[in-house]
Amino acid sequence: MKNVIIISSTPRVGGNSEVLSNEFARGAKDAGHNVEVIQLRDLNLKYCVGCYACHSTGKCIHNDGMNEISEKLLNADVIVFATPVYFYSMSGQLKVFIDRLVPHYTKISADIYLIATQWDAYEENMENTFNAIRGCTADCFENCQEKGVIYGVGLNNIGDAQKNQEYMSQAYTMGKNV
Repeated sequence: MKNVIIISSTPRVGGNSEVLSNEFARGAKDAGHNVEVIQLRDLNLKYCVGCYACHSTGKCIHNDGMNEISEKLLNADVIVFATPVYFYSMSGQLKVFIDRLVPHYTKISADIYLIATQWDAYEENMENTFNAIRGCTADCFENCQEKGVIYGVGLNNIGDAQKNQEYMSQAYTMGKNV
């Protein structure tokens, strides 16, 4: 049994990236894994101020719940980053979250999955988003390996992901096979 942490960064309740991350969660639960979905929109995470106090203390100076989330990531076997794409990059919520992971970059050891959705129909226009996330997951998380990616393209309106059986099946199967 694995510990799966899903970081959902959409500000929209029922947004397409949330739908696909929930389907991933359903697959992982059906496979018998422990799953926790963290909705960044429900948190009031402060911005990193670049003080680097975390390098000496191991904790961020901000007391906003991020330290507790970071501890969960340290115990995760699987971490999923899910985001809508706004203007060719990840959501602001996910960027703030990633910035705040500085004290744990070399300590996290998990399989990484990426889920992104966008209205644009071209996967190549999503590469900037995945490469920005990989700046953390591939370059900073030294003990992690990317295991799967979902390119949720052509999803404009809330509910579009649920109507796309290919994406729903891909997310479920990916979760079931972690």
